[in-house]
Amino acid sequence: MAKIFSFGFWNSIARLILRNRIIILLLIVATTVFFSTQWKNMRFSYTEANLLPDDHEDNIAYNEFLDKFGEEGNVVLLGVKDSTLFQPENFQAWKELTKKLEAYPAVEYAISVSNLQQLKKFEDPSRFEMVPFISEENPTKEELQQYQDELYNQLPFYENLVYSSHSNTVQSAIYMNKEIVNSKARKTFVLEELQPLIVNFEEKTGIDVKVSGMPYIRTLNAQNIIDEIGLFILAALAVTSLIFFFFFRSIRATIISMITVCIGVMWAFGVIGLLHYEITVLTALIPPLIIVIGIPNCIFLINKYQQEIKKHGNQAKSLQRVITKVGNATLMTNITTASGFATFILTESTLLKEFGIVASINIVAIFILSLLIIPIIYSYMNLPKHKHLKHLNKRWIGGFVNWMEQMVRHHRISIYIISIMLLVASIIGIYTIKISGSLLEDMPEKAEFFQDIKFFEEEFDGVMPLEILVDTKRKNGVLKSATLKRMEELQNHLAEIPEFSQPISVTRLVKYSKQAFYNGEAKYYQLPSSQEQNFIMPYAKGFSSNENLLSSYVDSTGRYARITTYMKDVGTDKMEDLEEDLWPKINKIFPEERYEVSMTGKALIFQKGTNYLVKNLVISLSLAILLIALLMAWMFRSFRMIIVSLVPNLLPLLVTAGMMGFLGVPIKPSTILVFSIAFGISVDDTIHFLAKYRQELKANNWKIKRSVYAALRETGVSMFYTSIVLFFGFSVFMISSFGGTVALGGLVSATLLFAMLANLLLLPSLLLSLEKNIANKETLKEPAMKIIDTDEDEAEIEKEESKN
Repeated sequence: MAKIFSFGFWNSIARLILRNRIIILLLIVATTVFFSTQWKNMRFSYTEANLLPDDHEDNIAYNEFLDKFGEEGNVVLLGVKDSTLFQPENFQAWKELTKKLEAYPAVEYAISVSNLQQLKKFEDPSRFEMVPFISEENPTKEELQQYQDELYNQLPFYENLVYSSHSNTVQSAIYMNKEIVNSKARKTFVLEELQPLIVNFEEKTGIDVKVSGMPYIRTLNAQNIIDEIGLFILAALAVTSLIFFFFFRSIRATIISMITVCIGVMWAFGVIGLLHYEITVLTALIPPLIIVIGIPNCIFLINKYQQEIKKHGNQAKSLQRVITKVGNATLMTNITTASGFATFILTESTLLKEFGIVASINIVAIFILSLLIIPIIYSYMNLPKHKHLKHLNKRWIGGFVNWMEQMVRHHRISIYIISIMLLVASIIGIYTIKISGSLLEDMPEKAEFFQDIKFFEEEFDGVMPLEILVDTKRKNGVLKSATLKRMEELQNHLAEIPEFSQPISVTRLVKYSKQAFYNGEAKYYQLPSSQEQNFIMPYAKGFSSNENLLSSYVDSTGRYARITTYMKDVGTDKMEDLEEDLWPKINKIFPEERYEVSMTGKALIFQKGTNYLVKNLVISLSLAILLIALLMAWMFRSFRMIIVSLVPNLLPLLVTAGMMGFLGVPIKPSTILVFSIAFGISVDDTIHFLAKYRQELKANNWKIKRSVYAALRETGVSMFYTSIVLFFGFSVFMISSFGGTVALGGLVSATLLFAMLANLLLLPSLLLSLEKNIANKETLKEPAMKIIDTDEDEAEIEKEESKN
């Protein structure tokens, strides 16, 4: 019954396609035009990927922080390590640069050595006022030298805000408008306004300006992603078309395949736009993925068409049989590949869920496009010439096939020993794998902005904000003497940790108020006593509410305080150790019955998100294995065959994981994808081999050895072809400037190569060694779906064709 349904179904599909060619082509064109209209809805991500679910406790804490203080990563930093900055002409140019930047709507305010404000005490009435640190409009060289000395020696308030405590490096802090820092306007400001001004300053003065800060880093990183999408697509098309032409030696076959996958890429962009998803570092990989995965479909279909032409020369019959015979196999292999991606949909990470949805939809779409476009286009073309069919002899690959057969026939013990050695080594390597939640690790190391990040890490101890939110549980509790002392104690502890910069909080302004009260003497830059507070408060009234620093670090009710420190690029393990050391200290300083303290910030959220993804990796990979096992159970109806078939597909995953450990490639959001992608693709070879093996068993009267070798010879060539395409196709990602994308490309390529060898050597060896247990009529029941047709099926097709 299954056989009749299979033939009837696919023959109906073939007739439908070939009898409605014009309508189908028009529908494809119309669909492509529709998807192209959706491209305008594609949005490029202007924030870091939030890997945690919306209802995760750390996400909730982060959103609560944003509600009180707004976007924390809104500072662009301009750094200069050059003493000539304090030459009059250069200083004047720096002053003009700051003024121009402050004039842009995207900038709220700027703190620079050129516009520095100094807190002064005035009498009658008693008050504090911020007055210009440099009062002269055009200071002389001597005056600038004096100001520079005063800055480093008399203004500790500005340490690590304007000048580095490690050297004579100075920086300007450009505070962007929090309303636009995560919008398209940020890109306009950074690329079209900020960068040209800096270039002009550098050309005018000869001073090298380092630029960093999260808005700047995110903008240039996002631009790199955009630039690489086109590069990946062109590279994937170039590599796959060259390999395709090498196999088929036919320009028209190559062009037809390229047209098919290009339409698939257009649909992929259209799906992203239709669903209103953002272009992230993951979704940017989907268009080239569609090319890499779509080309093997084209290989199967065109190869089958040419085989049929060579056999009988009848074009109509050849096209019908292409759809009837290859449709089933390519459908199942595309379904298993899509399943590997679809498991990401079941995770609670929005980033992975969107990637899984778009990838799985477009893998099925490229199958449909291949099945429709290739037979229809060939139906309008002349029959292939003899030179186009020469490759079907495959003599050049005979040596490889003979080697495989000899290994399986005479060296099965060696295959098992090598497999076990690889397994043991892989397990050792797996134990050395590290988890990385670094925001910077995947960024292009050769990019200028990445080198600038390292500069600021060295000079100012980091650029990634870590926020500590203190809830005093009462109105105006922040400015109480006891709370300020506790905050100062925690800040002193943070300052002693090498991975953190000097913290910034309201205590700086309070200490500066005391220094100003004592006429600017630097030795008084400290928290006032309760008695001193009584003297200072009359001067502070009417001042604090107008100052940016206070409003940025204390909420409007005075209940919540914010302590900001900047982190160096530390990994997840190191950050967990730091957290573990910090919390006992925090709980000791801030008793839980009187205070509630939380730790948050983009860098911390990203690291916690990576840990969350690792847990999801195990779940998604387990689901992929289970789903594909169920598919194979349904197709082959044999539990033993499922177990045997999973071994050669799981071993390459373990080998890859071991390689990651030995090569120091950490588990991170980009490399997490490797396992599910590779498993979903590599299991296709297993399906093809086992389907052919079962067919040979029936044809050879259940003679095991003859059937295994016949299946190996028949499927080895197609496995080799598709694996080579996939290997070089995924290798394209290694040209990326993003470390994570390079690792993804290299690891998936290596895994697929291991999987090909495992399916061609280990799988047939297992079938031969376990023949008594798994190869009999009871174990290998009639499959629920035909993957490869037998001679009986050939007769059935002939019968169907004669009816029509």
